[in-house]
Amino acid sequence: MQYLISVIDADAGMATPDEDAAIDEFNDRLRAEGYWVFAGGLGSHDNATVIDNRGPETVITDGPFVETKEHLAGFWIIEAPDLDVAIKLATEGSKACNRKIEVRPFL
Repeated sequence: MQYLISVIDADAGMATPDEDAAIDEFNDRLRAEGYWVFAGGLGSHDNATVIDNRGPETVITDGPFVETKEHLAGFWIIEAPDLDVAIKLATEGSKACNRKIEVRPFL
């Protein structure tokens, strides 16, 4: 099953060199052990653009969708046999990037 591991940041800023090294090591381990599907860091939430095309006119808004103290800073998509393994890996990812993590299965 595939899982989304979301990295949650409270404006800690970009990763430090030590965090980058730990993330790279974690990524290498995910690849080596066959869990890796895809991952990426995201630009600042200040640079987000929200598009709403549900009504008669498209509305494009600069900035994040919601006002919040925390935002999505990056993510991993992994392939794991079950939620327990996904949580174990997410725990290690949280340590590597020094951020909170959320784990959710894909439908």
